[in-house]
Amino acid sequence: MFPRSTHETFAQKLYQTFKNHKRFTKPKLSQSDFTICHYAGDVTYQTELFLDKNKDYVVAEHQALLSASKCSFVSGLFTSLVEDSSKTSKFSSIGSRFKQQLQQLLETLSSTEPHYIRCVKPNNLLKPAIFENKNVLQQLRCGGVMEAIRISCAGYPTRKAFDEFIDRFGLLAPEVLDRSTDEINACERLLEKVGLEGYQIGKTKVFLRAGQMAELDARRSEVLGRSASIIQRKVRSYLAKRSFVLLRISAIRLQAACRGQLARLVYQGMRREASCLMIQRHLRMYLARKAFKELYCSAVSIQTGMRGMTARNELRFRRQTRAAIIIQSQCRRFLARLHYMKTKKAAITTQCAWRGRVARAELRKLKMAARETGALQAAKNKLEKQVEELTWRLQLEKRMRADLEEAKSQENEKLQSALQEMQVQFKETKAMLEKEREAVRRAEEKVPIIQEVPVVDNAMMEKLTNENEKLKALVNSLEKKIDETEKKYEEANKTSEERLKQALEAESQIVQLKTTMQRLEEKFSDIEYENQTLRGIS
Repeated sequence: MFPRSTHETFAQKLYQTFKNHKRFTKPKLSQSDFTICHYAGDVTYQTELFLDKNKDYVVAEHQALLSASKCSFVSGLFTSLVEDSSKTSKFSSIGSRFKQQLQQLLETLSSTEPHYIRCVKPNNLLKPAIFENKNVLQQLRCGGVMEAIRISCAGYPTRKAFDEFIDRFGLLAPEVLDRSTDEINACERLLEKVGLEGYQIGKTKVFLRAGQMAELDARRSEVLGRSASIIQRKVRSYLAKRSFVLLRISAIRLQAACRGQLARLVYQGMRREASCLMIQRHLRMYLARKAFKELYCSAVSIQTGMRGMTARNELRFRRQTRAAIIIQSQCRRFLARLHYMKTKKAAITTQCAWRGRVARAELRKLKMAARETGALQAAKNKLEKQVEELTWRLQLEKRMRADLEEAKSQENEKLQSALQEMQVQFKETKAMLEKEREAVRRAEEKVPIIQEVPVVDNAMMEKLTNENEKLKALVNSLEKKIDETEKKYEEANKTSEERLKQALEAESQIVQLKTTMQRLEEKFSDIEYENQTLRGIS
């Protein structure tokens, strides 16, 4: 560090040195802070006390005094450290001590195989049976556990030596291990036989991806389970067979002894029974022979009489039975034939009635369909004629309307021009009439002149009165013509509006007729299809 450096110069030096580093960023709102992008997130550091903490030196005498303490905890905190000979400074700061401790820790970790135990706080309330998922996930992410798991899963977390791997998983493919001394080839053939992918074979170990070891253990457990079940089955069958053979030998011996005893007892009983039977046979033979001789003669005579009577009765019965059978057969045949004829007649009658009914119904349907089709065809033709007539009338009305509009416009122009001319003539006649009146009034005021020439004044007056009347009549005729033209104009407007309404109504009727024609055509096609289906069915 420079002797005159401050936290701002330190920050500027960092900005210049690490400006292109992907893990180093500069905050926007601060000139002396910097941000380091860790795997767990971005951390912003402030440089105000960096140099002061680095200048906080540790006095060697104090360290020696504390390391010589009798308290084991204090002496363990301040152990004597071996200083590097290359350092020129005779004082060691806290930063340099921390750096040396970190270097020693890294050397220790690199020389050993460390195992870590991560303690995670389940909740901020410090109560049992409460688990905060977000808090725990943040602790695992900040502690580097998630990153370590990701790195471990991305690599080969499971590593096994060749001999251990073959000893443990050789039973998955025993045929691979037969007559093979090379462990590397045996491991490769075993993994190919199992069907794993993504593994690597090293010089002394097998490297497996995450989850492959569990898959191999599951297959090994499955094979061991099957083998154990086979061994158990064989042992149980052997034990059951051995116990069955022993039981069968014992049972045979017991059966032989029992059967011998029973046979002896039966033989004695049979001998005694045979003796009794022999005595009884001879006695019964004698008595039976005596009775037989007595009964033989009477039996023969009785048998001859009974046999003759039985034969006669049997002959009579057979004759009666044969006659009854013949009568029954004839009667049954007659009844069966009568029943068959009635059933046949009823069936034929029923079939004829049903077929007639079905035929009448089909005929009725066909007639109705024919009527509907004829009516629909007639309605269709009528509607087509009406549509043609209406379209012709509409076109005629449009043409008449256009001609009427043109004639009306021409007549309006003529009437307007005539009206203007009449108005001009009316104004001129009015002005002339006023002039004549004024002249008459002036002439009346001049009495001597009138008395001197009375004839000239009367003629002039008559002439003026006649012209005045003519002008009045002309004015009246012009006013009448103007009124008549206005009336004609209004009537023409009314007729044009009525014709316009009629044309609109005709267009709406044409649209309605077209829609009805479409419906009738659809109905006509449906009826034709039904007729075709009925004809096909019939």
